[in-house]
Amino acid sequence: METVIEVEGLTKKFGDLTAVDHISFEIQKGEIFGFLGPNGAGKSTTVKMLATLLHPTSGKAKICGHDVVRERAKVRELIGIVFQDRASDHYLTGRQNLDFHARMYHMGPEERKKRIKEVLDLLELNGKENIKLRDLPDGTARRFEVARGFMTSPDVVFLDEPTIGFDIRARMDLWEQIRRAKETEGSTVLLTTHYIEEADYLSDRVAIIDKAKIVAMGTPEELKESTGSKLITVQVAERQNEFAQRISEAEWVKEIQEHSDSLLLSVGSEEGRVAEIVDFCDRNGFELTYIDEHEPSLEDVFLHYTGRTIREAESGDGARKMMRMRRRH
Repeated sequence: METVIEVEGLTKKFGDLTAVDHISFEIQKGEIFGFLGPNGAGKSTTVKMLATLLHPTSGKAKICGHDVVRERAKVRELIGIVFQDRASDHYLTGRQNLDFHARMYHMGPEERKKRIKEVLDLLELNGKENIKLRDLPDGTARRFEVARGFMTSPDVVFLDEPTIGFDIRARMDLWEQIRRAKETEGSTVLLTTHYIEEADYLSDRVAIIDKAKIVAMGTPEELKESTGSKLITVQVAERQNEFAQRISEAEWVKEIQEHSDSLLLSVGSEEGRVAEIVDFCDRNGFELTYIDEHEPSLEDVFLHYTGRTIREAESGDGARKMMRMRRRH
């Protein structure tokens, strides 16, 4: 496959603050590559460096073989970008915004007319193009910004938190349109998000970033499998620490992550572990108040690699206690 984005040791510092810390990855042609992490993890800073808006402190990056520092003008010809903060003129109509953007890229009248029609079809915006953005629902106005990102038929489109602030219905609608736009246009997409379900649904591969570093990378399924094939959440009425220590002696318990009122057990792939835990509680006098078995999600993956959930990371809560158990042979 053709590599479209190459990043090696990319770092950005603002004084004593390291916003992006020696990250490396490659993105192949036609991929949707998700950057998943909490606010402040370094996602938007990475996008700004790749889009030539910030100068890296060290490391290097190329877009379609062109260096983002030495060949900034060429890189800008190859990319489209949808910023996290709204960047359209809300006093102009959707069509006027698209036309203005196309003029900035020196597109002629006929080419502008053709591409505007195409992106209106692509993002299902026909009938709304002559309404000022300030008079449109937020979700529709945001779709015009995504349409603008695809306006110049770019090789690479950066979508920086494209659905932030949306309700789940509007978010899912835009996911479908982004996926269709990528498939129709053949563009490579780098998506940044702190929404677990967004990264899972849209991304061919995901890089999990936390505290300026990439901590895991792979397809959503590969990442889920890396945590263990099954997870069991357990709550007991009291003596949680004792329960954790005792259950950790079972050979099938690979890891325990302890939260304030529950335990998350990473177990093997065999069935019947819920029944074993219930029996264990009955035999040892633990009052079981809640138990649930589920397949790992990307939320579990983030927790596995960082010791906290994305919500905890954003709120500044401390890391969960983790007890890693060696599998007995």
